[in-house]
Amino acid sequence: MSEQHSNRLLWAMLAGVVGGATAGTIIGQPMVGIEWIGTLFLNALKMTIIPLVIAAVITGVASLGDVRKLGKIGGYTLGYYASTTAVAVLIGLAVVNVVEPGAGITSADINADNSYDATERTPIGFSDIVLSAVSPNLVAAAAETKLLPIIVFSLIFAAALTTLGAKGEPTLKFFESLNHVMMKMINWIMYLAPIGIFALIASRLGKAGGGMAFLHEAQAIGGYVIAVLVGLAIHSIFLFSVLRLSTGNGLDFLRHLSKALFTAFGTASSSATLPLTISGAKSAGVDDRAVRFVLPIGATINMDGTALYEAIAVMFIAQVYGIEMGVMEQTIIFVTATLAAIGAAGIPQAGLVTMVIVLSAVNLPLEGIALILSVDWFLDRFRTVINVWGDSVGSALVSRVMRS
Repeated sequence: MSEQHSNRLLWAMLAGVVGGATAGTIIGQPMVGIEWIGTLFLNALKMTIIPLVIAAVITGVASLGDVRKLGKIGGYTLGYYASTTAVAVLIGLAVVNVVEPGAGITSADINADNSYDATERTPIGFSDIVLSAVSPNLVAAAAETKLLPIIVFSLIFAAALTTLGAKGEPTLKFFESLNHVMMKMINWIMYLAPIGIFALIASRLGKAGGGMAFLHEAQAIGGYVIAVLVGLAIHSIFLFSVLRLSTGNGLDFLRHLSKALFTAFGTASSSATLPLTISGAKSAGVDDRAVRFVLPIGATINMDGTALYEAIAVMFIAQVYGIEMGVMEQTIIFVTATLAAIGAAGIPQAGLVTMVIVLSAVNLPLEGIALILSVDWFLDRFRTVINVWGDSVGSALVSRVMRS
């Protein structure tokens, strides 16, 4: 896609976001009728994920040559993801302690949607996360878009491929060709993005009963919404500062990732946005090896926005119920929210499900999740943007390490 076409598409996507929000607010319920258009766009993106991830990871690892080099790059990547997630949780805890959005509110004051029964969910533990990394049936994992076992298999497959020398060249060339084909398909699909994003946002607001109905719901817990948005904004600035100080890049990198970030907002899915994140990072000049290795892993385990949101949400629930959270309890929240975010990938209602882990760890009532359901779909879009932005910054930092 030429630079001129790329810029026009970016403006068209921005128009889709604004237009979708406007139509959903003014027209309301009738906009649900165009939801299928957004679903079509989302499905078109999702159908590229599995072949793209397999091709990208295998060619990315193989391009490193000696598999022993993977240890340094892999360690740096995981270290970045773990540290930024921890910072996100700390920011969330700091904001919620200052703002105290749940102070003065009781559960009776909120017309909560009680359709979500947290007790029906089985909390996931550390062993579940480890076991989810290896699937006995890769076809089933691919069908359910479970990326972690796909990535683990691709990493091992690529490592074995690098040991075969000339015998492995035909296989490697196949995956390199597949990678190029998938990127071309993604460029084509992106022409649907403005309409798809418009439909996704407008229909979701329509389901909420229109913008006015949503604002009425959000007003009751406005402090909570503000706390989450402020926390996410602070973390995005932190990530931008890390990028700027480490690479000397900033606004230009953000411009190249804009299409991916708009798509993340429209789809509320890091996985569905992955093809655009890869394309944007490449156009920003990130080393191709870093792009193919770092971003698929990040879309699976790096959830800065989700971790920050969970910390604020759990503290908000505690404040509403009048339960004091001391230093020890907040330390537990910090640890469990950081670890639970890793297990969020590939799970329906990811943030809500993994929040069960954090709530259980500090003995808070699981039904407290119902207090935040009315605005969760809205905040989910913002935290997805931060998830994608964190992955993108990570690829740029690893790229710099590779080149140094």
